Amino acid sequence: MKKEIDVFEYASEILKAVKKGVLLTTKTDEKVNAMTISWGTLGIEWGKPIFTTFVRQSRFTKQQLDKSMEFTINIPYGDFDKKILGICGSESGHLVDKIEKLNLTLEPPVAVSAPAIKELPLTLECKVIYIQKQVEDAMTEEYQKACYPQDVDGSFHGANKDYHTAYYAEIVSAYIIE
Repeated sequence: MKKEIDVFEYASEILKAVKKGVLLTTKTDEKVNAMTISWGTLGIEWGKPIFTTFVRQSRFTKQQLDKSMEFTINIPYGDFDKKILGICGSESGHLVDKIEKLNLTLEPPVAVSAPAIKELPLTLECKVIYIQKQVEDAMTEEYQKACYPQDVDGSFHGANKDYHTAYYAEIVSAYIIE
């Protein structure tokens, strides 16, 4: 059962969770993938509730997003197994079926193709409406060095040389799986 919510009534919980880690889940060609993110924003743009996520160029999730243009944000709400965020943040969907490995429970979505994940029940269903690549010259040198060191392999799961693409997505459904 899904309890519909007003996303802005849960803004504090959502943003606190993003800082610690939430899942961004995609689906294309029957392949579901979940990646831990801790960079994201919640806001209003063009009069719509928006979630913006930032995905590095080398990530499997970027390929998925570019194909589907939809995703869910799956947010811990209550107790949960922290290894979910650990594995989804350190293993690649290129190599591992993280959903199967973690035995995650997929819940049918309301308005997008990507499923919700029962183990992280606060869910935002999102449709991408704008994409923007980061521009190296528009970033301070301090952040370039701290977040994009050029001497680190692009496949490394932490800071690496790959810049991000911002995906601005309208939140088309928000709920808590009960």
